[in-house]
Amino acid sequence: MKQNLKRYLWLLTTNLFISAFTFGGGYIVVPMVRRFFVMKKQYFTEEELINMAAVAQSTPGAIAVNLSALAGYRVAGIAGALISCSAAVIPPLVILTFVSAFYKIVVSNTILAAVLKGMEAGVAALMVDLITDMCALILKKKSFFLSAMIPLSFTANFIFGINVALILFVCCLLCILQVFYKKGKEQ
Repeated sequence: MKQNLKRYLWLLTTNLFISAFTFGGGYIVVPMVRRFFVMKKQYFTEEELINMAAVAQSTPGAIAVNLSALAGYRVAGIAGALISCSAAVIPPLVILTFVSAFYKIVVSNTILAAVLKGMEAGVAALMVDLITDMCALILKKKSFFLSAMIPLSFTANFIFGINVALILFVCCLLCILQVFYKKGKEQ
């Protein structure tokens, strides 16, 4: 029982910290979850984290909340999911309440505007780190099919301006077809 309580407290404090100090959208949470859950505690592997991030992104709701719920569930079951989910929601709720209450002061403050601009650079660095890690995991699989998706997806969006949702749909469809093709070949 004491071990469970310790684990619940760790989930609460870790998710509060991650949620309070990650700005810039859901995918920024992934490197932080990696640092605490994969590298420090080894609750799951990097590949499992990438799979959880994919599930969190494809389910309704904020990816940060979904990923924290999945990580909490993985660590401590239903109670862990509830604790992690609550901890992921509390900091943004408090911050947004504060900003809403003092909106006129916040919007006209040059120091806060400069801080937010600085955070943009940090978010960009975290995004590059996440993309590098995801690409490294894909390349480790040594699959020409999966490796070719990286530059093709980038080209489709960056050069041809194809909507990301369409690119994701096509990539998912191709991966599903590949699975059925391999299963048919094995039989």
